[in-house]
Amino acid sequence: MEHDQTIPEQRKEEESTPEPDTSATSVPRRRPLRRTTLLIAGAAVLGVLAGTVTGYAVQYHREPTPLPPLAQQKMDGPKPAAVNDATSRRSINANRWHKADDGLAKKLLELPGGAQDGFSGPASTDTFSADYFLEPSHGVGSLIRQAGRLATARWSENDRNFIEINLLQFRDRGGADDFYADIVQYMPGKDNAGNAGKELPGVPADFGHLWIDSTAHQEPGYHPLRQGRAVVRRGDIVMSVEYTNNRGSVDEKALVELAKRQMERL
Repeated sequence: MEHDQTIPEQRKEEESTPEPDTSATSVPRRRPLRRTTLLIAGAAVLGVLAGTVTGYAVQYHREPTPLPPLAQQKMDGPKPAAVNDATSRRSINANRWHKADDGLAKKLLELPGGAQDGFSGPASTDTFSADYFLEPSHGVGSLIRQAGRLATARWSENDRNFIEINLLQFRDRGGADDFYADIVQYMPGKDNAGNAGKELPGVPADFGHLWIDSTAHQEPGYHPLRQGRAVVRRGDIVMSVEYTNNRGSVDEKALVELAKRQMERL
C-alpha cells in the first residue's frame, strides 16, 4: 500500500519538476543541406562561365573601340628651324639639348681673338663617339650610357694649328676614371702617340698626362700632321685638349698653357 501511495507522489513531483533546458549546452545538428548547396554553387559557376564565354564570343565579332586621345597630344617644345645664317646645330636639333648642358659649356675656354672656324658650346655624345672611336659601334653605346654631358670648343690659328677641347661629364667619378684609364692605356700604341708620354705639370700623375706624337702622320697629297694631347680627370669630368699642326711640329709649351688655362676654368 505504501508503494502504491508513494508512486503517485513521485509522479506528481516528476510532473511538477520542469525538464532541463538542453538547448544552451548541446551542439545543434546541421541540416542536411550540403548536397543541395553544392548543386546550387556548381550551377552558379557554370552560369558565370557560360556568360563569360558568350561575352567573349560577342566581343570578338565587334569592331575594336578606339582608345581615347592622350591628355597632351602636343608636347611643348621648340619647333625645328630651317637652316639659314641665324641657325646653328643647337637650334636645328633643339629637342636634343637640356638646359643643364649650358653649365658645362660655360667652363670652356673662350675662343681667342682672331680664331677661325670657331665653335664653342654643348655637343652630342653620339656625334663625338662617331668621330672619336676607330670602331664607333664598340664605344658609342657605352659612352652614351656613361657620359651625361659634353661641351666642345675648337678653332684654328693661321691655317696650321688646330685646337679642340672636349669636356666630358660622366654620371659618376667611376665612369670618368674608366674613360681616363682607357686613354692612358691606348695612347702609347703606334697608331696613336707611339710613346709613353710625360706627366702634365701641376697635375698628379694619376690624374693627368701629356703625349706628343713620335712621328708625323703623312699621306700622299696632304700636309704632315702631328698631334699633341693633354688629358686630365677632375672629379666626374674628363678634359681633353688636342693640338694638331699640319706642318709636322707641335708647340709643347702652347699645349701645356692651354691645358693649364682650361684646368683653371674647371
